[in-house]
Amino acid sequence: MSDTGAWGFTDDRGVAVTAVRAPERVVAYVRAGAALLDLGVTPVAVYGSGHDGDALDPVKAGGLEAAGVRYLGPGRGLEEEALRGLRPDLVVDVTYDGKSPYALEEAVADRLGVPSVALCVGNELSLPRIIGRFGDLAATLRPASAEAVGGSLASAEGVLRAAAGRAEVTVLALSGAGTDQVHLARPHAWPELARLLELGVRLLDPGPGPGANWLTADWEHAARLAPDLVLFDSRANAVGPDAFPPVGHARVAPWNPELPPSPVAYAGFFRAVAAALAA
Repeated sequence: MSDTGAWGFTDDRGVAVTAVRAPERVVAYVRAGAALLDLGVTPVAVYGSGHDGDALDPVKAGGLEAAGVRYLGPGRGLEEEALRGLRPDLVVDVTYDGKSPYALEEAVADRLGVPSVALCVGNELSLPRIIGRFGDLAATLRPASAEAVGGSLASAEGVLRAAAGRAEVTVLALSGAGTDQVHLARPHAWPELARLLELGVRLLDPGPGPGANWLTADWEHAARLAPDLVLFDSRANAVGPDAFPPVGHARVAPWNPELPPSPVAYAGFFRAVAAALAA
């Protein structure tokens, strides 16, 4: 925010956007919108990705449904007139490559004359930096949100670090693709999994093969890794543990790869992982 009252923000693509005042009517990708809500900024509406359907995935929604935030459907299928009718003054998306918005074509916002920003959620940034960038944006939109929570996250990380130190538990993160196929996460490719490693969690690497973020394999490969605990992709587009084969004798716990990048959301995740390690 400048001294003259004009609003400005530079996103994680290096794109600088400005406005005569701080935007008040924000439309966002679900993950970004849920994070902003946690940080005190309520979007007027959110949209999904190509993985999402006509209904909002409750796993990805955070507090959006309880707050009554409207869901517009997948971003690539959005009707521009419907979006125009919401009178947005800012579109907030995420980016995995630091170049392009993930869920909504930038040209849509351009045609509506609405500024758009994209914040990085890929492994170019550490998880603390990703969370910090959403905090930076929220603070420009609602300065009171600069006072938002950080202590609860630090406390949760301490709980997880202690639990990981006590438990000799190996962990495998995966996304079920069916009864014959599974995507096994490469821990360093996911900021939150990389953070788990830093906190002492013994995450397993699936081994060599194609795929930067996932190794796609059969369930026998997952079982051969012999994890004690499986973190399974809990989003609606993934196959859950009632539908995939058991991975040896591993216990299971949910993992949302699109958790809202906010302190409160990740504090909850870290505490849940700590509890799963101790179970």
